[in-house]
Amino acid sequence: MPDMAVEVGTELVEFDGQFSLMAAPTAAHDPGAYLVNAGGEHGEVFTRPWVVALILDLVGYTDDRDLADLRVVEPACGTGAFLGPLVTRLSTSCRRRNRPITDAVAALRAFDLLPANVEQACQLVRRALTDDGWPEPDVEKLAGEWVQVADYLLRPMGVDAVDLVVGNPPYVRLEDVPDARMQAYRAACRTMTGRSDLYIGFFERALCSLKAGGKVGFICADRWMRNQYGRHLRALIAEHFSADVVITMHDVNAFERRVSAYPAITILSRRPQQAALVANTTSKFGADRAPELAGYAQGGGHATVTTPGYQASRLSHWFTGEESWPTGSPARLTMLEHFTDHFPPLEDPATQTRVGIGVATGADDVFITTQTNISEPDRLLPLATVSDIASGRLKWSGHYLVNPWDDNGLVQPRDYPRMYAYFEDNAEALKRRNVAGRQPHRWYRTIDRVIPGLRESPKLLIPDMRLTMHPVLDEGTTYPHHNLYFVTSRGWDLRVLGGLLLSRVASAFVEAYCVKMRGGTLRFQAQYLRRIRVPRLADISADDAGALADAFNRRDVDAATAVALRLYQLESFPE
Repeated sequence: MPDMAVEVGTELVEFDGQFSLMAAPTAAHDPGAYLVNAGGEHGEVFTRPWVVALILDLVGYTDDRDLADLRVVEPACGTGAFLGPLVTRLSTSCRRRNRPITDAVAALRAFDLLPANVEQACQLVRRALTDDGWPEPDVEKLAGEWVQVADYLLRPMGVDAVDLVVGNPPYVRLEDVPDARMQAYRAACRTMTGRSDLYIGFFERALCSLKAGGKVGFICADRWMRNQYGRHLRALIAEHFSADVVITMHDVNAFERRVSAYPAITILSRRPQQAALVANTTSKFGADRAPELAGYAQGGGHATVTTPGYQASRLSHWFTGEESWPTGSPARLTMLEHFTDHFPPLEDPATQTRVGIGVATGADDVFITTQTNISEPDRLLPLATVSDIASGRLKWSGHYLVNPWDDNGLVQPRDYPRMYAYFEDNAEALKRRNVAGRQPHRWYRTIDRVIPGLRESPKLLIPDMRLTMHPVLDEGTTYPHHNLYFVTSRGWDLRVLGGLLLSRVASAFVEAYCVKMRGGTLRFQAQYLRRIRVPRLADISADDAGALADAFNRRDVDAATAVALRLYQLESFPE
């Protein structure tokens, strides 16, 4: 993608040569734009009043401030779950300062795609202001100014930046939006890529509208923090914004109707990254506990606080880059922050440690065999599969990869006539593969190239889908299949490293970063294994190295964890 820029407020800033906030195309306001299905669902999930109050407190929209001088936006107001409290606080602030409510004509903007919602929201504004005694002409003027029919994602950005954007953006998959509108959204919101959700665009537009020090406060599904479609948004935040508060609320009844939305409150601000509050709530968290948590967020100190309703801690900074943000208890996140700051990564040039994945063929029925007479002997590569390491020791099952690669690349058919004849007998299956369609003259290749020397290298083999890490040593006898990941190293004794990876500390890294499958199964993929931090070799004593190797040989997770905790300078393993 060519170099572009992102408009943040009124300033154009470079962003990694990838993104821009383009002038939004104009379009008629199509009530079907947010349609989830033909039944008329518009992604509307209304937020409980105490949750709204918590978010407003967290962003500092409180009536002890002069709110008429702030500019706040509610981008998808619905019938007024956020708008009502915003108006009440704004009105009270004006009364306290003896300011006419008309001084706040530019202080609030609320948008919604649906005219019926806007009309209800306007009625709510009228009632709130009338009940507070403001003159009827002023009430009518402000209701018309504050609440408007508009598509926030396609609305041209204002000249003046805003102080706050708050709300509950719609949860709608981008592919459920009509095609023309979907293309307009993609053009207007460059972070909204792949199988995105509309709320990604709401985050981007909100962040890019902020003035310096401005804040976004949303309650929203937290899948973007870990899924692939959220990576551009995470990169944008890491480059230009501060993640101030992340409160996970999966077990909390935060909405007026029950939905499986995995919600989290996220407060982001336009400033360099500051300390970040993280909290996990329980089903006991509600209106009675929310002010207490808000007070903790606004206070100082880094101690972890545990109550029946939540556990909270303050990190000195947030996690950087576009990679998935970790999840877990605040104590676990504090541990991971400490490791990230003080320990090197597992994949490290200093120890020549590498993480990779085994070979994918696209046609295992053809390429994997136990027959030894179908090819020249040097084209049969002993292959390790998941079942071969189930016991914790490598017990090769006799499977081979019919290997079309040598150290120089794909071999020539004339050099291996038996192997090529076997491939020709199975040509129909091999040529159906996408890799063969892209390279017809190389139709007999595997998807991945076989890495020269990997079979002979000692390596740790790690299966992908398990509840816990399961590293197994291969002394250099097999090549891994594609559902096995491998770790090679010239610096580490692999039994010592295997002991570290066997510990619960190593599994905690993967658990924090990967998306769990049904039943709590973890994905031990290379992208997550590379997030593991390890002690420096120079800091591991001979006794500790021996204890780790012994724990690895005996498959003793508790013993490995005890040594790992000592090396990571932890007194206990945080749950």
